[in-house]
Amino acid sequence: MAYLFYTFCFLVFITGTALYLTRARWLESFLATIVNIQNRIEDRRFPGSSYLYSRIPSSFADDAQAGLSSSNFDLSGNVESGDSRGGLDSAAKREILRIMQRKRMQFDEARRVYMQERFQANGIGADGRPKDPKFVSFS
Repeated sequence: MAYLFYTFCFLVFITGTALYLTRARWLESFLATIVNIQNRIEDRRFPGSSYLYSRIPSSFADDAQAGLSSSNFDLSGNVESGDSRGGLDSAAKREILRIMQRKRMQFDEARRVYMQERFQANGIGADGRPKDPKFVSFS
């Protein structure tokens, strides 16, 4: 039984060495084949694939159109004044849009959940005070 194991290990070693030494011949065509397969998979349309990727808005007008505005968080003043800035934070927008789609929430609720998650990740309690035991407050 040990002979079979040693024979198998020896064959794997020889095959690996041969592939390593001849990689200049086959590596480029192998990578081209992999890229071709990936492109064919990306070109297919699966049911619900429109929800897999959505472009992140890049201006305040795009943010408002994407649903990232409400009566409590109004972007219409920025849009009407022709604000040329890039809009809201891209990472926050991506995360809020993900929460809105995943949990089927409106913008205000998704923004609240996002802020709670950020507070929790940064060690801030639900009441807005740090959870650090060394924290001292004079109020």
